[in-house]
Amino acid sequence: MTTSPPRPSTPAWAAGILGRANGLVTVLHAAFVVLVVASAVRYLSGHGFGDQAPWVLTGAAVLLATYAAHRFLPSQVWLAVLVLVWFGLALLAPSFAWCAVPLSFVALRVLPFWPACAVVAGMVATTVVTWTRMTDRLDPTIVLGPVCVAVLAVGAYRALERDALARQALLDDLSAAQGDLADAQHQAGVLAERARLSREIHDSVAQGLSSINLLLQAADREWEDRPAAARQHASQAATTARDSLDEVRRVVRDLAPAQLATAPGEPALPAALQQTCERLAEHGGVEVRIQVHGTPVPLGPEIETALLRTARGALANVLEHADARTAVVTLTYQPDAVTLDVRDDGRGLPVDPPVSEPDRGRGLAGIRDRLQGLGGTLILESEPGEGTALAASVPLEHA
Repeated sequence: MTTSPPRPSTPAWAAGILGRANGLVTVLHAAFVVLVVASAVRYLSGHGFGDQAPWVLTGAAVLLATYAAHRFLPSQVWLAVLVLVWFGLALLAPSFAWCAVPLSFVALRVLPFWPACAVVAGMVATTVVTWTRMTDRLDPTIVLGPVCVAVLAVGAYRALERDALARQALLDDLSAAQGDLADAQHQAGVLAERARLSREIHDSVAQGLSSINLLLQAADREWEDRPAAARQHASQAATTARDSLDEVRRVVRDLAPAQLATAPGEPALPAALQQTCERLAEHGGVEVRIQVHGTPVPLGPEIETALLRTARGALANVLEHADARTAVVTLTYQPDAVTLDVRDDGRGLPVDPPVSEPDRGRGLAGIRDRLQGLGGTLILESEPGEGTALAASVPLEHA
């Protein structure tokens, strides 16, 4: 949050509550000049160009010049000179006492509250004394009038100042809250990006490295007896490494997998799943079949990427942990949702699964987070010795 600097025409002493209304500052300037000129004219009309007229006119000119010199003097020195010149003029010509009203606002702005009240009280006393001398009798209105005006001016200014301070405090709190919100949003964005990279790396890079490891192990076992098969495994490992490198680049750029790059408007997920199943079947020695039910429709890159990487993660777990002979991937297009089922006939999950190692990646937790981000669900069913079934569902309203 930024604030506009005060305009050059606004004096420094008027930068507080007065500075919030440029019209009030202009009126204050105009009122002071008008009162000084009117007081000088009233004196001349009543006394003519007598012996004191040059002093009065000179004093009025000095008062106006001093008022205009606020940019060249320290504020408190400027106020002191202004009040002293006014005091001398008020003693010479009581009509200049009316200039105390705008000077009261100046004093309240330049000085702390209680010292300013003392200056205002002094100007009120001067006004009462000069007007009483002029009438030669004690008039209650001469005493109570200036006192009431001073009390109203000080009270109004004090109320406005407190309101301005309260508003400024609210603005400061709002600015601080906006700063905290921006920091929180930035931190949330950082955490979300870390979570995304963690999921994508686990479901793409880690699976590719696992496949390379299996292929190289197979090549090592067959290096002596079946060199042709070993070379084929090594060639497949090199291909997988190149694909994994391309996948890393796409993950960093937050792009969909290359297998989903088809013509716009065409459903790419079935073919991408078929290619993934064939490749994993070649690498791991597990028979992987794919079934598609319903009419394939385009789902959008986010949903297709999520389901493809869900299938990759589930099949990678089957190859690495399930000791299964077959796995079936079923993709079902329903009117309001698309579901992906991955079933195997492996050993299933143990009753008391071991605590996962912190360096093993996000696994099922990452798959669940990705699906929940699309409004989907993940269900996992398994019995020891009965295999495992993973069901992922995403509503088509997110497509």
